[in-house]
Amino acid sequence: MDKISIYTDGAASGNPGRGGYGVILEYKGNTKELSQGYRFTTNNRMELLAVIIGLEAIKDTGYDILIYSDSKYVVDAINKKWVFNWERTQFKKKKNIDLWKRFLKIYRKYNVKFKWVKGHAGHEKNERCDYLAVDASKKDKLEVDLGYELTNAKN
Repeated sequence: MDKISIYTDGAASGNPGRGGYGVILEYKGNTKELSQGYRFTTNNRMELLAVIIGLEAIKDTGYDILIYSDSKYVVDAINKKWVFNWERTQFKKKKNIDLWKRFLKIYRKYNVKFKWVKGHAGHEKNERCDYLAVDASKKDKLEVDLGYELTNAKN
């Protein structure tokens, strides 16, 4: 089976604050970069959203997928099967429920494995994703993270 590698990172300045994600998809020597900035969000949301966006960019289910992330929050939630327990308890007392539900929907379509990489440690693709995420967060036109702002923003 063919393999796709996905490298991801998320960033938020202020946490919560302006944020963004960066994604690199690699398949048979071809590379695609994705990024987007948000006006008010958290680092964990951007880390998870990067994974979701990477998976949603794949249109065919006939691939093994290896996702590289520097987020212990994301990688441990899957590799240690926490998210499946959270789902069984309807995410009681958990954050980012909208994104975890979106993740599980797309995750189940593929054979996905996660590998944690140390952030800011010279890993070329992780550093590039970090750059994409931070750069996206600094753009003039930022998206609204409705899942965060509707439930957490103080008016």
